[in-house]
This record gives sequence, C-alpha cells and structure tokens, in this order.
Amino acid sequence: MIDNEEERKEDVSDKETQQAAEAKEPKETKAPKASKETKAPKGEASMVALENTPVLKRKIAKISEENYLKELAKLHVELVKLQEWIRVKGLKVVVLFEGRDAAGKGGVIKRITEPLSPRIVKVVALGTPTEREKSQWYFQRYVPHLPAAGEMVLFDRSWYNRAGVERVMGFCTEDEYQEYLRSCPEFERMLVRSGIILIKYWFSVSDKEQEKRFLSRTQDPTKQWKVSPMDLESRMRWEDYSRAKDAMFAYTDIKQVPWYVVDADIKPHARLNCISHLLSQIPYEDLLTTKQTMKLPPRKKSTGYVRPPIDEQTWVPSKYHG
Repeated sequence: MIDNEEERKEDVSDKETQQAAEAKEPKETKAPKASKETKAPKGEASMVALENTPVLKRKIAKISEENYLKELAKLHVELVKLQEWIRVKGLKVVVLFEGRDAAGKGGVIKRITEPLSPRIVKVVALGTPTEREKSQWYFQRYVPHLPAAGEMVLFDRSWYNRAGVERVMGFCTEDEYQEYLRSCPEFERMLVRSGIILIKYWFSVSDKEQEKRFLSRTQDPTKQWKVSPMDLESRMRWEDYSRAKDAMFAYTDIKQVPWYVVDADIKPHARLNCISHLLSQIPYEDLLTTKQTMKLPPRKKSTGYVRPPIDEQTWVPSKYHG
C-alpha cells in the first residue's frame, strides 16, 4: 500500500512538473480554420466561387475604385477595336439587356457606349406603345430599329416586355402571351439566319439589393425620375416576376440564342463582367494598329484675317473658374 501511494505521489509530481514546463513554453499558434470562401487579393475583384455554393449566399470582395477604373479603361480600348471591326466588316449586332428594375442595365449600357461613336453603336429604349403600335404585329415596332451593316444596336429592354411586365401586369391577353412564347424563338432564329449577331443578357439582382437601390433612388434628386409607378408595383410582385422569368427562359433560352445571366448585385463587377463577355462573343482583330500614325497637317499661314471684337459676341458667363 505504501509503495502504491508513493507511486501515485510521483505521478502527480511528474504531471505538475510537465504542466509547469508547458506553461513556460510559448503556446503554439493555432492555424485559422479554413474558410468556406476563397478570399480575393486586396483591391481586386474576387471572381472565385465554390462550385457548390449558391449564388445568393456567395460573398465576393468588391473591386477597388482604382482597379475598377483601370480595368474599365482597358475594356474601353477593346470596345473601340470591336467597333472598328464591326464597321469595316459590315457586321450587324444586336444586344438585348433585360432584368428586373434597378438591376443596373442602364449603367452597363452607358459604360459600353461611353468611348464609342453614336453613329455606329446605337441605344434603343422604347416607351409605352401607342394605340396604333398595339394593333400591329407585336415584333413590328422593334424591327425598324434593327441594325444595318456596320452597326451595333443595344436594346435597353426589348421584345421581352411581353414575357415580363405585360404578362405580370395583365397588359396582354393569355392568347397573346401564348402566341408570343411560340413566336419569339422563331423570330430570333430568323434574325440569326439573316446574318444578325444576337446576344441576350439577363441582369440578376437579389430582392435585398433591389430594395436598397429603390431607396437610393427615392432619396437622390438626380435619380427620382427612374422611379415609376410600374417600378413600385414590381416590388409587390417579386414572385410573379420570378415565375414569369422562369417561363420566359424555358421557352426562349434556345441553342441559337442562349440567355447569359449577369450577377448584378455588385455594379462594378456586373459592368466589367458583361463588357468582357460581350467582347468574347464577337471574334475581332485590331484594325487600328494597321493604320499609319495620324499626322496633323500644318496650318496655313495667316492671310490678314482679323477676328471680330469679342464684346460683340454673347458669351456664356464664367460662373465656374479657378
């Protein structure tokens, strides 16, 4: 019994000695738990996502303003090259921009057209159809705006109004809607067969982000014009629009003209991703580099011209100056 008791005392003494030694040693730094998300480098857009991660639950680091402007400038140069290719080769390009209200379609269109010529790249944003247009074949009001050779047309909403707002708000009959679903794929196949390059984008935005943008519009005087009674109604019919969009995709997401969905919850990412994808859809070459460097001709020497007195002209007041 004495031996056993002494052994227990030695064991306790050994444990206390070991604990004291561990206390003096620096504790090991535990490795951080593996994150479920892949973080992007600071200041860059993180386009990495786990394949099994739902889009709505994925968190992506927002690109910095500096990197956004840098990447946008690069894309603008490529857009100019594409424009020249379209003009020289006589291509006919149509790009449709669809999506929920406040999804950012207009912002992307502005960034695309910013460096381009309005004579070659045109934007079409039709208003409410007139009574005469309502009596026409549904696609008739859109046909006059299709491009000629050497042009690209960007539709800010298009003939898909019937599949969306007209369907949800009851602006068309059930027969008109069903006929549209049958006709639309054939209409687009016909355009493709005629030589038109047709590209369709759907801008997907979450209900939370849409609500945030609506609130911003109501508080910003420069954006209040964007809020229409139809926009307010769409907030109350979120699920109805979702069902209409699903049915539209089921009928019109065809092989010849598929839908391309843009994650539009982060505007800078949506703009860069959409422009980059658009550039990838039309094979083009840099025709600008083949041109000789432009040289300005010398001005002719003065022949005695005298400029009229500046006080005889009506000048805009210099309200803003350094």
